[in-house]
Amino acid sequence: MSIDKGQFEASRSLGFDYRKTMILIILPQAFKNVLPALGNEFIVLLKETSVAGYVAVQDLTYVANLIRSRTYEAFFPLITTAVIYLVLVMILTFFLGKLERRLRNSDH
Repeated sequence: MSIDKGQFEASRSLGFDYRKTMILIILPQAFKNVLPALGNEFIVLLKETSVAGYVAVQDLTYVANLIRSRTYEAFFPLITTAVIYLVLVMILTFFLGKLERRLRNSDH
């Protein structure tokens, strides 16, 4: 729906069938439109795994609480977990930005 109907009609006038039109023309343009929202959703899901740790899903936060209960150190395991999540989100954001720039440059 985000791609102009003229793109589809132009590809059909060039002799592309429905499948080739979708694969070669429509889907690459739709991917460019969906990429920012999809990347943001992926980052939000990563951040929400820390919240899911309190609902008994074993992840970094859950493991940090186990370490905290065994070593009686209150802040170090949780700060380490926060830094790990921060690094993961920064890496994902960097690669997402790089991919968006690359796709934007291919438009010109």
